[in-house]
Amino acid sequence: MSYPDPVYSGTGDVLARYRPADTPPELPRPGGAASYLATGASTGGRFGLFRWDMGPEPAGPQAHYHRTMTESFFVLSGTVGLYDGNAWLDGRPGDFLHVPEGGVHGFRNESGQPASMLILFTPGAPRQAYFEGLVEIAEGRWRPSHDELQAFLEEHDNIYV
Repeated sequence: MSYPDPVYSGTGDVLARYRPADTPPELPRPGGAASYLATGASTGGRFGLFRWDMGPEPAGPQAHYHRTMTESFFVLSGTVGLYDGNAWLDGRPGDFLHVPEGGVHGFRNESGQPASMLILFTPGAPRQAYFEGLVEIAEGRWRPSHDELQAFLEEHDNIYV
């Protein structure tokens, strides 16, 4: 494997984006929060990186897969149940799970304690609309019919098994 073709031909520019740790999350959620560290829009579609903070209540998606993107998880704190397509594993700080396109996976916090992880999507799909839609459903601001929910999930490349 070799490096990709160059996309920059300048002599070096100030392009870095700093995000202090105390930046408020973009999406407060019931029992947690999501921080948009790097969206597909801010990375030219190369990747999306999100911090997913969970409260002590059980929460997280069941087994599903994506057709268009990989998803990777890195546990920062607490214990996160990670489904690798075969079994639920107890992910602890420093544990990592990579799921290629089509790989069945899921995650849940059922520990009774707060937990946090990084979620990386490649390429950088616009996951913010999906996360925001989930919060609207959880808070009761949107009560989709079965067909509306299926269309929402398919639009955001979440195929539940």
